[in-house]
Amino acid sequence: MDMLNPNWFLKARLKTRQLLLLIALDDFRNIHRAADELHMTQPAASKQLKDLEEMLDVRLFERLPRGMEPTIYGETMIRHARMALTSLSLAHDDIVALKAGMAGQVEVGVIMAPAMALLPRAIARIKEQAPLLRIGVQLEQSNVLMGKLQHGTLDFMIGRILEKQDSTGLIYEELTEEPACAVVRPGHPLLERTDLALADICSLPWILPPPGSVLRHRFDMMFRREGLAPPVNVVDSTALLFVTALLQQTDALHVLPRDVAEYYASLNVLKLLPIDLPCKMDAFGIIRQQDRILSPGADMLLNAVRAAASELY
Repeated sequence: MDMLNPNWFLKARLKTRQLLLLIALDDFRNIHRAADELHMTQPAASKQLKDLEEMLDVRLFERLPRGMEPTIYGETMIRHARMALTSLSLAHDDIVALKAGMAGQVEVGVIMAPAMALLPRAIARIKEQAPLLRIGVQLEQSNVLMGKLQHGTLDFMIGRILEKQDSTGLIYEELTEEPACAVVRPGHPLLERTDLALADICSLPWILPPPGSVLRHRFDMMFRREGLAPPVNVVDSTALLFVTALLQQTDALHVLPRDVAEYYASLNVLKLLPIDLPCKMDAFGIIRQQDRILSPGADMLLNAVRAAASELY
Protein backbone atom coordinates (compact mmCIF):
# COMPACT_ATOMS: atom_id res chain seq x y z
CA MET A 1 0.00 0.00 0.00
CA ASP A 2 1.27 3.48 -0.86
CA MET A 3 1.53 5.19 2.56
CA LEU A 4 2.42 8.52 0.88
CA ASN A 5 -1.15 8.82 -0.38
CA PRO A 6 -2.72 11.57 1.81
CA ASN A 7 -6.00 9.63 1.85
CA TRP A 8 -4.44 6.26 2.68
CA PHE A 9 -7.13 5.68 5.33
CA LEU A 10 -9.83 5.65 2.63
CA LYS A 11 -8.06 2.92 0.67
CA ALA A 12 -7.37 1.05 3.89
CA ARG A 13 -11.03 1.35 4.97
CA LEU A 14 -9.96 2.60 8.40
CA LYS A 15 -12.94 2.36 10.77
CA THR A 16 -13.95 4.74 13.55
CA ARG A 17 -14.21 1.55 15.65
CA GLN A 18 -10.47 0.98 15.21
CA LEU A 19 -9.71 4.51 16.42
CA LEU A 20 -11.94 3.98 19.46
CA LEU A 21 -10.17 0.65 20.11
CA LEU A 22 -6.72 2.32 20.03
CA ILE A 23 -7.87 4.87 22.62
CA ALA A 24 -9.44 2.20 24.85
CA LEU A 25 -6.26 0.06 24.64
CA ASP A 26 -4.22 3.13 25.63
CA ASP A 27 -6.58 3.83 28.56
CA PHE A 28 -6.80 0.22 29.87
CA ARG A 29 -3.61 -1.44 28.47
CA ASN A 30 -5.64 -4.66 28.34
CA ILE A 31 -7.49 -6.15 25.35
CA HIS A 32 -10.27 -7.73 27.46
CA ARG A 33 -11.13 -4.48 29.25
CA ALA A 34 -10.87 -2.45 26.02
CA ALA A 35 -13.21 -4.91 24.23
CA ASP A 36 -15.71 -4.75 27.15
CA GLU A 37 -15.65 -0.95 27.05
CA LEU A 38 -16.63 -1.02 23.33
CA HIS A 39 -19.11 -3.91 23.75
CA MET A 40 -17.02 -6.14 21.47
CA THR A 41 -15.82 -9.70 21.90
CA GLN A 42 -12.12 -10.07 22.66
CA PRO A 43 -11.42 -12.02 19.37
CA ALA A 44 -13.19 -9.23 17.37
CA ALA A 45 -11.05 -6.58 19.10
CA SER A 46 -7.87 -8.59 18.46
CA LYS A 47 -8.79 -8.92 14.77
CA GLN A 48 -9.47 -5.15 14.41
CA LEU A 49 -6.07 -4.38 15.95
CA LYS A 50 -4.30 -7.00 13.79
CA ASP A 51 -5.96 -5.55 10.63
CA LEU A 52 -4.78 -2.06 11.56
CA GLU A 53 -1.21 -3.26 12.21
CA GLU A 54 -1.11 -5.12 8.88
CA MET A 55 -2.49 -2.11 7.09
CA LEU A 56 0.22 0.15 8.54
CA ASP A 57 2.88 -2.59 8.45
CA VAL A 58 4.06 -1.81 12.01
CA ARG A 59 3.43 -3.16 15.51
CA LEU A 60 1.27 -0.70 17.44
CA PHE A 61 1.38 -2.54 20.82
CA GLU A 62 3.85 -4.83 22.54
CA ARG A 63 2.00 -7.83 24.01
CA LEU A 64 3.32 -8.26 27.55
CA PRO A 65 2.55 -10.99 30.13
CA ARG A 66 0.40 -8.48 32.06
CA GLY A 67 -1.34 -6.42 29.39
CA MET A 68 -0.12 -4.28 26.49
CA GLU A 69 2.20 -1.30 25.95
CA PRO A 70 2.00 1.05 22.92
CA THR A 71 5.11 1.14 20.71
CA ILE A 72 6.42 4.45 19.31
CA TYR A 73 4.15 3.81 16.28
CA GLY A 74 1.23 3.05 18.57
CA GLU A 75 1.71 6.31 20.50
CA THR A 76 1.67 8.29 17.24
CA MET A 77 -1.45 6.54 16.00
CA ILE A 78 -3.21 6.99 19.37
CA ARG A 79 -2.44 10.72 19.38
CA HIS A 80 -3.95 11.10 15.88
CA ALA A 81 -6.96 8.93 16.77
CA ARG A 82 -7.72 11.22 19.73
CA MET A 83 -7.40 14.34 17.52
CA ALA A 84 -9.64 12.86 14.81
CA LEU A 85 -12.38 11.93 17.28
CA THR A 86 -12.17 15.31 19.05
CA SER A 87 -12.57 17.02 15.69
CA LEU A 88 -15.64 14.92 14.86
CA SER A 89 -17.28 15.69 18.20
CA LEU A 90 -16.60 19.41 17.57
CA ALA A 91 -18.27 19.06 14.15
CA HIS A 92 -21.37 17.78 15.94
CA ASP A 93 -21.30 20.72 18.39
CA ASP A 94 -20.93 23.15 15.46
CA ILE A 95 -23.91 21.64 13.65
CA VAL A 96 -26.06 21.92 16.80
CA ALA A 97 -24.95 25.55 17.27
CA LEU A 98 -25.65 26.37 13.60
CA LYS A 99 -29.11 24.85 13.81
CA ALA A 100 -29.75 27.03 16.87
CA GLY A 101 -28.31 30.06 15.00
CA MET A 102 -30.72 29.52 12.13
CA ALA A 103 -33.51 30.38 14.55
CA GLY A 104 -31.53 32.61 16.92
CA GLN A 105 -31.25 36.36 16.91
CA VAL A 106 -28.76 39.04 15.95
CA GLU A 107 -28.70 42.78 16.68
CA VAL A 108 -26.71 44.97 14.28
CA GLY A 109 -26.10 48.73 14.15
CA VAL A 110 -25.49 50.57 10.88
CA ILE A 111 -24.83 54.11 9.63
CA MET A 112 -26.76 55.52 6.69
CA ALA A 113 -24.63 54.66 3.62
CA PRO A 114 -24.19 50.90 4.27
CA ALA A 115 -27.86 50.76 5.29
CA MET A 116 -28.82 51.55 1.68
CA ALA A 117 -27.10 48.81 -0.31
CA LEU A 118 -24.69 46.71 1.76
CA LEU A 119 -26.79 45.56 4.71
CA PRO A 120 -30.03 44.89 2.74
CA ARG A 121 -28.04 42.67 0.35
CA ALA A 122 -26.44 40.75 3.24
CA ILE A 123 -29.78 40.30 5.04
CA ALA A 124 -31.55 39.14 1.86
CA ARG A 125 -28.87 36.45 1.46
CA ILE A 126 -29.13 35.34 5.11
CA LYS A 127 -32.92 35.14 5.02
CA GLU A 128 -32.66 32.61 2.19
CA GLN A 129 -30.47 30.36 4.36
CA ALA A 130 -32.01 31.09 7.77
CA PRO A 131 -35.56 32.45 7.48
CA LEU A 132 -36.18 32.09 11.24
CA LEU A 133 -33.15 34.14 12.29
CA ARG A 134 -34.51 37.29 13.98
CA ILE A 135 -32.48 40.30 12.83
CA GLY A 136 -32.74 43.65 14.61
CA VAL A 137 -31.28 46.67 12.76
CA GLN A 138 -30.56 50.04 14.41
CA LEU A 139 -29.80 52.98 12.10
CA GLU A 140 -27.87 55.70 13.96
CA GLN A 141 -24.70 57.79 13.78
CA SER A 142 -21.42 56.04 14.60
CA ASN A 143 -21.00 57.64 18.04
CA VAL A 144 -24.48 56.47 19.16
CA LEU A 145 -23.89 52.96 17.82
CA MET A 146 -20.48 52.77 19.49
CA GLY A 147 -22.09 53.39 22.90
CA LYS A 148 -24.58 50.57 22.26
CA LEU A 149 -21.82 48.22 21.09
CA GLN A 150 -19.77 48.89 24.22
CA HIS A 151 -22.85 48.35 26.41
CA GLY A 152 -23.31 44.95 24.75
CA THR A 153 -26.70 45.66 23.12
CA LEU A 154 -25.29 45.17 19.58
CA ASP A 155 -23.53 42.06 18.23
CA PHE A 156 -21.57 44.22 15.80
CA MET A 157 -21.92 47.51 13.90
CA ILE A 158 -21.07 48.90 10.48
CA GLY A 159 -19.75 52.42 10.97
CA ARG A 160 -16.73 54.55 11.79
CA ILE A 161 -14.39 54.82 14.74
CA LEU A 162 -14.20 58.58 15.30
CA GLU A 163 -10.90 60.23 16.24
CA LYS A 164 -11.93 61.13 19.78
CA GLN A 165 -13.33 57.67 20.54
CA ASP A 166 -11.55 55.08 22.63
CA SER A 167 -11.03 52.07 20.37
CA THR A 168 -9.38 49.74 22.89
CA GLY A 169 -10.86 46.26 22.84
CA LEU A 170 -12.44 46.79 19.41
CA ILE A 171 -11.79 44.96 16.13
CA TYR A 172 -12.17 47.16 13.03
CA GLU A 173 -12.38 45.71 9.50
CA GLU A 174 -12.39 48.48 6.90
CA LEU A 175 -14.88 47.97 4.07
CA THR A 176 -14.74 51.10 1.87
CA GLU A 177 -14.44 54.88 1.90
CA GLU A 178 -17.53 56.96 1.32
CA PRO A 179 -17.55 59.50 -1.56
CA ALA A 180 -20.12 62.29 -1.41
CA CYS A 181 -22.19 63.75 -4.27
CA ALA A 182 -24.67 66.56 -4.90
CA VAL A 183 -28.36 65.77 -5.45
CA VAL A 184 -31.38 67.75 -6.67
CA ARG A 185 -35.05 67.08 -7.48
CA PRO A 186 -35.88 65.33 -10.78
CA GLY A 187 -36.38 67.97 -13.52
CA HIS A 188 -33.92 70.45 -11.93
CA PRO A 189 -32.48 72.86 -14.59
CA LEU A 190 -28.86 72.04 -13.60
CA LEU A 191 -29.29 68.40 -14.68
CA GLU A 192 -28.97 69.54 -18.32
CA ARG A 193 -25.48 70.99 -17.70
CA THR A 194 -22.37 68.95 -18.57
CA ASP A 195 -19.75 71.52 -17.60
CA LEU A 196 -20.60 72.16 -13.93
CA ALA A 197 -17.80 73.40 -11.64
CA LEU A 198 -17.73 74.28 -7.92
CA ALA A 199 -17.85 77.99 -8.84
CA ASP A 200 -21.29 77.39 -10.45
CA ILE A 201 -22.85 75.90 -7.34
CA CYS A 202 -21.31 77.76 -4.39
CA SER A 203 -23.81 80.62 -4.40
CA LEU A 204 -26.91 78.43 -4.89
CA PRO A 205 -29.33 77.45 -2.07
CA TRP A 206 -28.27 74.25 -0.22
CA ILE A 207 -29.65 71.87 2.40
CA LEU A 208 -26.62 70.72 4.42
CA PRO A 209 -25.64 68.68 7.45
CA PRO A 210 -25.33 71.01 10.48
CA PRO A 211 -22.09 72.91 11.29
CA GLY A 212 -19.80 70.79 13.48
CA SER A 213 -20.53 67.57 11.53
CA VAL A 214 -17.68 65.87 9.64
CA LEU A 215 -19.43 66.08 6.27
CA ARG A 216 -20.26 69.80 6.68
CA HIS A 217 -16.65 70.60 7.59
CA ARG A 218 -15.31 68.72 4.55
CA PHE A 219 -17.98 70.24 2.30
CA ASP A 220 -17.04 73.80 3.35
CA MET A 221 -13.30 73.04 3.02
CA MET A 222 -13.86 71.77 -0.53
CA PHE A 223 -14.93 75.30 -1.59
CA ARG A 224 -12.23 77.06 0.48
CA ARG A 225 -9.49 74.98 -1.20
CA GLU A 226 -10.71 76.36 -4.56
CA GLY A 227 -10.59 79.92 -3.18
CA LEU A 228 -14.41 80.10 -3.03
CA ALA A 229 -16.69 81.06 -0.15
CA PRO A 230 -18.84 78.12 1.07
CA PRO A 231 -22.61 78.45 0.46
CA VAL A 232 -24.43 80.86 2.79
CA ASN A 233 -28.02 80.31 1.60
CA VAL A 234 -28.38 77.15 3.68
CA VAL A 235 -30.99 75.09 5.55
CA ASP A 236 -29.33 72.76 8.11
CA SER A 237 -30.86 69.27 8.33
CA THR A 238 -29.98 65.59 8.00
CA ALA A 239 -33.60 64.36 8.35
CA LEU A 240 -33.99 62.70 4.95
CA LEU A 241 -37.79 62.68 4.93
CA PHE A 242 -37.78 66.46 5.41
CA VAL A 243 -34.82 67.01 3.05
CA THR A 244 -36.41 65.08 0.16
CA ALA A 245 -39.73 66.92 0.67
CA LEU A 246 -38.00 70.33 0.63
CA LEU A 247 -35.95 69.42 -2.46
CA GLN A 248 -39.17 68.60 -4.37
CA GLN A 249 -40.51 72.13 -3.72
CA THR A 250 -37.34 74.19 -4.34
CA ASP A 251 -34.29 74.32 -6.60
CA ALA A 252 -31.99 73.69 -3.60
CA LEU A 253 -29.07 71.24 -3.73
CA HIS A 254 -28.17 68.70 -1.07
CA VAL A 255 -25.00 66.70 -0.32
CA LEU A 256 -25.26 62.95 0.39
CA PRO A 257 -23.02 59.87 0.56
CA ARG A 258 -23.08 58.33 -2.93
CA ASP A 259 -24.68 55.00 -1.84
CA VAL A 260 -27.58 56.86 -0.24
CA ALA A 261 -27.97 59.15 -3.26
CA GLU A 262 -28.00 56.20 -5.68
CA TYR A 263 -30.69 54.46 -3.62
CA TYR A 264 -32.98 57.53 -3.77
CA ALA A 265 -32.15 58.04 -7.45
CA SER A 266 -33.23 54.44 -8.17
CA LEU A 267 -36.63 55.34 -6.64
CA ASN A 268 -36.71 58.50 -8.81
CA VAL A 269 -36.98 60.71 -5.71
CA LEU A 270 -33.70 62.54 -6.40
CA LYS A 271 -31.14 62.87 -9.20
CA LEU A 272 -27.35 63.00 -8.92
CA LEU A 273 -25.92 66.27 -10.19
CA PRO A 274 -23.33 65.67 -12.99
CA ILE A 275 -20.32 66.98 -11.02
CA ASP A 276 -17.62 65.07 -9.15
CA LEU A 277 -17.32 66.55 -5.66
CA PRO A 278 -13.77 66.27 -4.26
CA CYS A 279 -15.30 65.52 -0.88
CA LYS A 280 -15.23 62.20 1.00
CA MET A 281 -16.38 60.90 4.35
CA ASP A 282 -13.98 58.69 6.31
CA ALA A 283 -13.98 55.00 5.46
CA PHE A 284 -16.40 52.80 7.39
CA GLY A 285 -16.12 49.16 8.38
CA ILE A 286 -17.30 46.33 10.60
CA ILE A 287 -16.68 47.06 14.29
CA ARG A 288 -17.05 44.47 17.04
CA GLN A 289 -15.80 43.79 20.53
CA GLN A 290 -12.62 41.75 20.81
CA ASP A 291 -13.69 39.67 23.82
CA ARG A 292 -17.22 38.93 22.59
CA ILE A 293 -17.83 35.57 20.95
CA LEU A 294 -20.48 35.98 18.27
CA SER A 295 -23.50 33.70 18.21
CA PRO A 296 -23.76 31.45 15.12
CA GLY A 297 -26.52 33.74 13.76
CA ALA A 298 -24.42 36.91 14.22
CA ASP A 299 -21.44 35.13 12.68
CA MET A 300 -23.52 34.17 9.63
CA LEU A 301 -24.67 37.77 9.15
CA LEU A 302 -21.11 39.08 9.59
CA ASN A 303 -19.86 36.75 6.83
CA ALA A 304 -22.77 37.78 4.58
CA VAL A 305 -21.81 41.48 5.11
CA ARG A 306 -18.19 40.68 4.11
CA ALA A 307 -19.39 38.84 0.99
CA ALA A 308 -21.77 41.66 0.00
CA ALA A 309 -18.99 44.25 0.54
CA SER A 310 -16.62 42.37 -1.75
CA GLU A 311 -19.31 42.40 -4.49
CA LEU A 312 -20.34 46.04 -4.03
CA TYR A 313 -17.06 47.81 -3.36
